[in-house]
Amino acid sequence: MIDATSTSVAAQSVGRTPIKLPLWLRVALILGLAVLATGAGLFGYRYFTHPTTLTVAVGSIDGEAAKAMSRIASRLVAINAPVRLTVIDAGTTLAAAKMFSSGKTDLAVVRGDVGDLSQAQAVIVVSHIVALMIAPPGSSINRIDKLKGRRVGVIGAETNSRLLDVLSREYGLDRASVFKEVTPTNAQRALQSKEIAALLVVIPLSQKYLSLLRGIVQQSSKALPTLIPIDSAAAIAQAERAYESFDVPKGTLRGAPAVPDDDLTTLRTSLYLVANKKLSSDLIASLTQTLVSVRRDLMAEDPIFAQMTAPSTDADAYLALHPGAAAFYNGTQQSFMDEYGNWIYLTPMLLGGMATAFAAAWKFLGIGPFANEGPLDALYALVRRIRKADSEAELELIEDEIDDILNKQRAKAAAGDETAVDAATLNVAAHRLENLIHDRRSILRSRPAVRSTA
Repeated sequence: MIDATSTSVAAQSVGRTPIKLPLWLRVALILGLAVLATGAGLFGYRYFTHPTTLTVAVGSIDGEAAKAMSRIASRLVAINAPVRLTVIDAGTTLAAAKMFSSGKTDLAVVRGDVGDLSQAQAVIVVSHIVALMIAPPGSSINRIDKLKGRRVGVIGAETNSRLLDVLSREYGLDRASVFKEVTPTNAQRALQSKEIAALLVVIPLSQKYLSLLRGIVQQSSKALPTLIPIDSAAAIAQAERAYESFDVPKGTLRGAPAVPDDDLTTLRTSLYLVANKKLSSDLIASLTQTLVSVRRDLMAEDPIFAQMTAPSTDADAYLALHPGAAAFYNGTQQSFMDEYGNWIYLTPMLLGGMATAFAAAWKFLGIGPFANEGPLDALYALVRRIRKADSEAELELIEDEIDDILNKQRAKAAAGDETAVDAATLNVAAHRLENLIHDRRSILRSRPAVRSTA
């Protein structure tokens, strides 16, 4: 019976013996955690500072749109912007719109009257483009209704398909018989040979494009071309929101004598940089801010960049503004602390709670460094065992454990180990345990006498 009890107590003692990792292993763990934390910090820094690259589809018959967007992309690289652009030349505005609507690019430069824009939200207006209908010098055509039964050459007829439909309906023209596709290279020949009676182009009002138009339409001081007004522009714009009525300033095509000789009413649409509505607001806000910033630098290289402007911020705008761009234009863009302040505040609390729970679970399992009890803990843990001891054999075993703990601490102190508990503290604890053992022995020895009396 005594042997079985001793074995049980010994097993219990062994189970409660604290496990202490070797010093080299503890140092290795600390260094490993430090390396892991450093690596995580570097990864986080690289993740948040690494620029995001977006693809943008762009196209124009003359290729100038792709060149302009490429200059913007190069500028973003030069200033180390957080958002970069990869320009994809689709060839035409219509092709760029199709590429964007099919999800092949993140962004696109598109006209407001071309393609499927159901997934598009405006970021910035790249330029405004104006419909100019021009008759050659000597022509008697000065109104659109005089074009009935005549041919009108159109540069980019497929891209301008919606505009041609609008003009045909408004003025009762037979589109198939009136409008004809011409290229920039053969437009001059077609006018000179009277193959076409007028020419329709949709261009930005920049000196580069106006010079090209002057070169197509031969003119002199005595033989001036005629710009044909679109008098119903206001009514068309009310029905077709992709367009707006616009007055071409006097002398736009020629200064003296002035062509036109007075402000001329026509239609205008916008060339937008659009983003997929699924892109994050923070990303597009950063892109918008960067574009507005580089615009000032690019204007010195090419005046056409002066036409870059903010889209309409009205809730009922024809093309909805991307929330990220709207935040920038409206001044509601959140700072880093505004956006991540709650996370910065709550994360340490959450991690601290998790660490506490993890430590408690680890200690409950009785493994690892959290289970390493000090000598005083081991001594005080013997108090309950002494009070529950049922035999002197158990008390003798506990005395051996006490001696073992005291001897180990003396050896540590002799070796200069700073973790050793001072002798005075150990003596106080040991003295208390000796008193408890003495009292328990007295109780155990008195039990047979009590039983015999009974």
